[in-house]
Amino acid sequence: MSTLTSEPTLGDVLKREYDPDYTRETVTLKAGAAYPLGAVLGRITATGVYAFSPAASTTGLEGAEIACAVLLEPVAESTTDTKALALVRGPAIVADQALVFDASVDTDAQRAAKREQLAAYGIVVRTAV
Repeated sequence: MSTLTSEPTLGDVLKREYDPDYTRETVTLKAGAAYPLGAVLGRITATGVYAFSPAASTTGLEGAEIACAVLLEPVAESTTDTKALALVRGPAIVADQALVFDASVDTDAQRAAKREQLAAYGIVVRTAV
């Protein structure tokens, strides 16, 4: 018997939010990468554009090492900056297992640091079933 699988949905990532008109914003994503639903984002200080939040400061992405948003829709790879909907402030609760981190965030300690950074913006990460 075959196993059915489906793409993650918004309900898999976002478990509770106070007011979507307050917690969500349309943001600009840096070109060159595909961003899945639940991507943990940081904001590049110089441009205000969002990108995957790396584990440490990276040339060209300065500021993005601080996680401050969670992407609420998947975005295909593009050669130009793209607009997308993101959770940028709380109060909100997101599911831990649904978050997608930058490839450089590869240890439990680094993931815990990203969760703490999101919490500073009112985005609380919880283990969900």
